[in-house]
Amino acid sequence: MAELFARLPRMSMVLLFQLVDEMQDETRKSVEATTPVVLVHGFWHGSWCWSLVAEQLASRGVASVAVDLDGHGLKSRSPRSRWGRPFDAEAFAVEPSPVAGISASSAAASLVEQVRRIGSGRPCLVVAHSMGGTVATAAAEQAPELFAELMYVTAFAPVSGAPTAQYLRMPENAGEMVASGLSADPASVGALRYDTGDSDRRAVIRETFYNDVTDEVTAEAAISLLTTDAPAGVPSEPITVTAERYGSIPHSYVVCTRDNAIRPTLQRLMIREIDAISAQPTTVVEMDSSHSPFLSRPTALADVIHVAHRAIHRHDRSRTAGARPGPGSHERTAS
Repeated sequence: MAELFARLPRMSMVLLFQLVDEMQDETRKSVEATTPVVLVHGFWHGSWCWSLVAEQLASRGVASVAVDLDGHGLKSRSPRSRWGRPFDAEAFAVEPSPVAGISASSAAASLVEQVRRIGSGRPCLVVAHSMGGTVATAAAEQAPELFAELMYVTAFAPVSGAPTAQYLRMPENAGEMVASGLSADPASVGALRYDTGDSDRRAVIRETFYNDVTDEVTAEAAISLLTTDAPAGVPSEPITVTAERYGSIPHSYVVCTRDNAIRPTLQRLMIREIDAISAQPTTVVEMDSSHSPFLSRPTALADVIHVAHRAIHRHDRSRTAGARPGPGSHERTAS
């Protein structure tokens, strides 16, 4: 390569560098004109869970970045007893969590900075899953100017002022399986703790999160990648949102009808609560999926995100042409 450049006439070199500068400028303008998509995982998961969806989005020309929430992924910390050999189940059940100090507000502040950095201060389409919805809700109230839209994927949206932990115990969430898989008292250790090394608990986790993931290799890999401790401070903190800030942002919600972690009836209750405080009705998409459509139906989920992304660029909030509108909400059904 050095010899090639040495053989080029001086004028050709100048033209070459001018061409490179123009190409870089065009690329920069193209990136700046595109709304970034930020993918936010839920409890115990990490940015890794979005890899199949990110591939699908890339094939559609949509740039996306998956982030790790505080206490998860590359920010995770496990109790020492998790790795002790021989494994001491009694110690594991009582050891205080190293992530106990993380709250919804602190995790939201970190997410705000991630979204700000990814979008260079421009509004992003933020897609939040499960407990990531609690963090994203608080982040949207903190910095609504960074949200082109907030899309919930079978996620918590605690906009009523009650902590997420209260939603977990509501009658609308009857039949949820998260609690039965825990290996410690969250109030005691400061975390929702899973022992993914226990074969019986792995079976519960499989049915809770991945009951329609037909690829056993994928399901087993996902369980093995789960973080041990999820900070109890996130669901225990009440979130206050306002119509002026959170309510000014467009919202959408992907209801997963086979979810064993956040039951469909509870999902629909939270949609009604979002609508009660928002300037625009929530766009609702029904998906025949478990709690983890990013693994069981990545193509369909990417389609939903892609439609939302295109609508943002059209400045068109009505994405339901030909669909049956729900009460107070726009509604679509994923294919």
